[in-house]
Amino acid sequence: VQLQASGGGLVQAGGSLRLSCTTSENPFNIYAAAWFRQAPGKDREFVGGVSWSGSATNYADSVKGRFAVSRDNAEKTFYLQMNSLRPEDTGVYYCATEEFGASTGPFRNWGKGTLVTVSS
Repeated sequence: VQLQASGGGLVQAGGSLRLSCTTSENPFNIYAAAWFRQAPGKDREFVGGVSWSGSATNYADSVKGRFAVSRDNAEKTFYLQMNSLRPEDTGVYYCATEEFGASTGPFRNWGKGTLVTVSS
């Protein structure tokens, strides 16, 4: 299983970014998918996820109403749309998947991270 995250970059506070995670899983529609992040000097934390069926999504309180996870099963890709970004959203963002998993994990498959930097 290979996961490749992309889309990170430098953005001003209040701006938007969309992260993508392309997977090698086939079929992808049986995998739960989620995003985590790790800020400098802090532990990795859950950001948001979607269950394998797509019927459930969950988000960290800190991003509710600003971030959204979506998936394109045909493209074997899932996304994290991030709006109204804040400096505290800065960190390395990781994507993760789990076969027949829940939106909040646990997750065994991880991609390498993509760096998001939000300037004030």
